[in-house]
Amino acid sequence: MGSSLLTNSSAMTALQTLRNVSSQLATTQNRISTGQRVSTASDNSAYWSIATSMRSDNAALSAVSDSLGLSAAMVDTEYTALNTVIGDKDSGLTKLQALLVEAKTAGIDRTKIQSEVTQIQQDMKLKANSATINGINWLSIDTSTGSTATPTSFNLVSSYSRVGGTPTIGSITVTTATYALYTTGGATKTGILDTVSGGSTGASIDTISISALTDSAADQTKLDGYITQVTTAINSVASAAANLGAVKNRIATNTEFVKNLIDSVDRGVGQLVDADMNAESTRLQALQTQQQLGVQALSIANQNSQSILSLFR
Repeated sequence: MGSSLLTNSSAMTALQTLRNVSSQLATTQNRISTGQRVSTASDNSAYWSIATSMRSDNAALSAVSDSLGLSAAMVDTEYTALNTVIGDKDSGLTKLQALLVEAKTAGIDRTKIQSEVTQIQQDMKLKANSATINGINWLSIDTSTGSTATPTSFNLVSSYSRVGGTPTIGSITVTTATYALYTTGGATKTGILDTVSGGSTGASIDTISISALTDSAADQTKLDGYITQVTTAINSVASAAANLGAVKNRIATNTEFVKNLIDSVDRGVGQLVDADMNAESTRLQALQTQQQLGVQALSIANQNSQSILSLFR
């Protein structure tokens, strides 16, 4: 094939190779700088779309994790208060029961016992009213029909999943009446500790008074009724605490699961879009060498035109 001033085939081939190498080099350098082999939709539209959806799911899962943290704090607060109300030999319903049993003793000064009973009653109400977190209290609730009424139930967000384009939010439902120790706003008291037992002449745990009782058979029977009432309340509060304990364990289990799921999705996204840095660094060195050789080949091809001048000297 003869030499031509108008068409330098060698230079065209060398230039085409150099352009191809430069393009691959730019792609490799972008992967190294971003750490991703699919960083934009143009890199791989299918993988980019899947990864984008998975990242969106992970953001929702992260929100669920935060919500579970708040729910755990809420449940723990109410659970702690319920345990405190049950108390022990020195406090709470357990101490109240012991005092009422002591009041059965003939000739005992029940006025002095009542002073302790009153302190326990006030302390239990204080504990229940103090079990408030984020403006919510499940132990002292408002049962009115107004805007200040406590919701009858709360949904604690516990999970998130998406099938196709349909998201599903899972929740743990707690019913406030299950844990209510005291109620306000309603026509009648319905809490565990303020529900009146024995009709209109009876008393609630919150209003028991023994200072006026005597050793008479009728008053001893009334004391027996109070003791039974407190024993029933202990069982009810213990049942509420056990229920919250189960909710607490479920939240802890879901929290761990959501964290593991977030890690799993992160790994899945990484497998789709992350670059293999070992392979990319090796490819970078090879392409840099090819680029240098391409420049050299183009230089040699361009020298062919210069050699034609020697023929006219």
